[in-house]
Amino acid sequence: MSIFYGFVERGLFVGFRKLDQGGNWIARFRNEDGKQVYMALGPVTTTNDYETAKREARRWSMSVEAGVKSSDVETVGEACIDYVEGLKSESREDAAQDALQRFQRCVLNDPLGKIKLSQIRERHLEAWRQRMMAGEFEPVPVKGARKVKPLTPSVFKRTLTTLKAALNRAVRKRYVSAERALEWQEIKPEKDADGRRDLYLDRAQRRALMEAADESLRDIVECLILTGCRPGDPALTLRKHYDGRTGSIRFTSKGHDRTIPLSPAARKLFDRLARGKLPNAYLFTQSDGMPWDSKAWHAPIREAVSKAKVPDKTVLYTLRHSWITDAIVGGMDLLTVAKLVGTSLQMIEKHYGHLVQDAARDKLAQLEFV
Repeated sequence: MSIFYGFVERGLFVGFRKLDQGGNWIARFRNEDGKQVYMALGPVTTTNDYETAKREARRWSMSVEAGVKSSDVETVGEACIDYVEGLKSESREDAAQDALQRFQRCVLNDPLGKIKLSQIRERHLEAWRQRMMAGEFEPVPVKGARKVKPLTPSVFKRTLTTLKAALNRAVRKRYVSAERALEWQEIKPEKDADGRRDLYLDRAQRRALMEAADESLRDIVECLILTGCRPGDPALTLRKHYDGRTGSIRFTSKGHDRTIPLSPAARKLFDRLARGKLPNAYLFTQSDGMPWDSKAWHAPIREAVSKAKVPDKTVLYTLRHSWITDAIVGGMDLLTVAKLVGTSLQMIEKHYGHLVQDAARDKLAQLEFV
């Protein structure tokens, strides 16, 4: 069918393609190489009239001039897949798998995934948020036919963070113009979506959990109990990362690379694990010698939690929280705690600052000022 073009500005035209019912807007632009490029601007509607089409055409032509390669990755879903591939290229397999699972559940089978990056609006993301919080997911194969549940605020926050990372990568890779980032910058999770870390295991409970775990998992559990590290830290640790002379360990998880001193009890653990191993051997391995990852320890830790009769919601991160809590209550300053566990002082203050206030009240109650 014929397309009738109207002049917008030098090199830029907006065309109308008449259909049996209604019609579509199309933009045409001559790029710096002299080549004609085209962009579909959607059907003609009362809200998508000629003036609207011209505004979108101008915005699109500016992105073409800025080097935006919209034909490489066009939709939100494609941007998500590109982000996953980017993580894989950086050898971040666990992060890539986590992102892919979130996208498969919440984006790739959702209407949001089909929206073009150049056309995404804040209202699209707000509507997506409502669907996620209401549990309105498109049917996808689910292991064990589990009932689909709405996202909790904390899960939505992590999913939104991952989606924004994918969209921001699309901007960096020039798949979409930088001005489009304004559409998702204001989409934020509920305040205090993470909540305060309230589940705490005392020393007896921690010992019970460690004793309930099988031998190989017990090493991971003991490491978290003694160092407060993330579960992924020991999983990546090699023999060469442990310095027995100085009693220090280097944790190399991306974004949290650090070398920390170890307590005598922790040194004893690492001395045992390091004995007889080559520099590039993993310190923490499964019973079959394979390195640990979150998939491998999920079921065994659930079994250990049940066997130890500790709170059902206990996860490996609970041990990290318990270590941080004990360190702060025991008088360790927040900056040192932050450095040892590989996080920011801001995050420690946000989630654990109340412990300092409680300790201060106890000390004040013991003092006399008058």
